[in-house]
Amino acid sequence: MAEFTGERVIPGQVDPDLLNEHLARYAFAARLSAGRRVLDAGCGAGYGAAELARTAASVLGIDRSAEAIAFARERYPAANLRFEEADCATLPVADASMDLVVAFEVIEHLEDWRGFLREARRALAPAGQFIVSTPNKLYYSESRKQAGPNPFHVHEFEFDEFRSELGEVFPHVSLFLENHAEGVVFQPASPFSNEAMTEVRLDGVRCAPSESHFFIAICALQRWSGAPPFVYIPRAANVLRERERHIELLEREIETKNQWLERTTAELQQLNQDHQTVLGQFRKQIAESEERARWAERLNRDLEESAAQIARLQQDLAAEQAAARAVVEGYEAKVRELEAENEEKTRWALDTEARLQDKGRELAHSVDLLHQAEQSIAEQTAWAEKLKVQLYRLEKQVALMKESRWVKLGRKFGLGPDLRDR
Repeated sequence: MAEFTGERVIPGQVDPDLLNEHLARYAFAARLSAGRRVLDAGCGAGYGAAELARTAASVLGIDRSAEAIAFARERYPAANLRFEEADCATLPVADASMDLVVAFEVIEHLEDWRGFLREARRALAPAGQFIVSTPNKLYYSESRKQAGPNPFHVHEFEFDEFRSELGEVFPHVSLFLENHAEGVVFQPASPFSNEAMTEVRLDGVRCAPSESHFFIAICALQRWSGAPPFVYIPRAANVLRERERHIELLEREIETKNQWLERTTAELQQLNQDHQTVLGQFRKQIAESEERARWAERLNRDLEESAAQIARLQQDLAAEQAAARAVVEGYEAKVRELEAENEEKTRWALDTEARLQDKGRELAHSVDLLHQAEQSIAEQTAWAEKLKVQLYRLEKQVALMKESRWVKLGRKFGLGPDLRDR
């Protein structure tokens, strides 16, 4: 079963006044539907299309809601009535194929409502009519002040805008104002066969468009005679009886509220006593809180003084830190300088060590040569000493030989070697 969400009217799920507003429009249109081909654009739950089908040759109801179309098909079966799921932006009918197109409370729901007006004109036969209704933006906004804007409405119209936009598409436009009006009905007690003889008197009080609830327009492609004023009296027409029942319900509701008020008053008295007790406790707590506040104030002053002292200490600390940073930076610079100097001295020491190692190797070689020379000198000295001894011995031998008579005799006779000093 379709559920009323506020977007579409579902018979049996809405207030009778709201349903009567919608039924009245279809009763208004039914005067032009007899024996004609009718399209109900945005038919919703189908109750209006069923009303038109009572006299029309054929009625096609379309709606973009599959749930609404299923509800309408099940609820309103008729040989000359069918329902289709379709969008008002593209009406599922041929050009000039409809004698009457109705669209009640639809145009304000559409993004491309101008395109829909052109679609309605396309579908309309040359002698046909297009009936369209919409709420008055001024009245509707005022009536929904508490509830807020209707979330299903895209564009709402004031009277002059509605008339102007329809006039851009249709050359002939007749505008009507729809309102709830209180009336007095004189109805025969026995069944009355000739309803066409019903007389309606409208006194001359006119309603301004800006104060009307709804606008309804009959648009045509050709000039036509127009439609007279129309009064719709719903089945529950005894307004006074309905009001009496409503008053009775209100009286019962008031009695219930009075009983609730008495209970509430007693509860309030008890609450007041409890309140006084709580108030005494609260005042005591207030006094204690004030004493705590004074203590907190003193503590706050102490904290402020401590904070000031801390601030001063922080300033001193910051100054000392700045001085320490300067000293550290000086030390770091001196360390960098000493490191550079140390690196230079290290390089010199390493270089000197390398040179000393080279000199040491040269000295060791020289010592080796000296040792060799000393050994050679010793050997030569020993050899010289030996030669010296040998020479001494030879000299002695020579001296002996010189003194030998044999040698002297040989020299005298020219024999042997000549050993004289040369």
